[in-house]
Amino acid sequence: MRKLSLVVVAALVLATGNVLANDTTGENPTKSLSSQISEMLSENNFSESQTNLTAQVRFTLNNDGEIVVLSVNTDYEQMERFVKNKLNYQKVNLTNVEEGKVYTIPVRVKA
Repeated sequence: MRKLSLVVVAALVLATGNVLANDTTGENPTKSLSSQISEMLSENNFSESQTNLTAQVRFTLNNDGEIVVLSVNTDYEQMERFVKNKLNYQKVNLTNVEEGKVYTIPVRVKA
């Protein structure tokens, strides 16, 4: 009987250790942010000849969870206006918003 109770206690300790070792943060917030931005920029009016448009977008998040575009580094002025109009002050769904953290993402437009 004593060995049986020892086995049960050992099993409970191992099960509790496995539960506590799981990652409780859920989805990576940067990955979630990237997918939300991709969705915001998916609808565009660029022509077939303008398919290789790229930009480096620097932005931060304010305390309301809104994107504030700091700069768009691209050679194409229309692309810069497009990105700023689509992203500036758009609310994103993140649980832990780090206000003031600067993010830089590459953006490529497909027609």
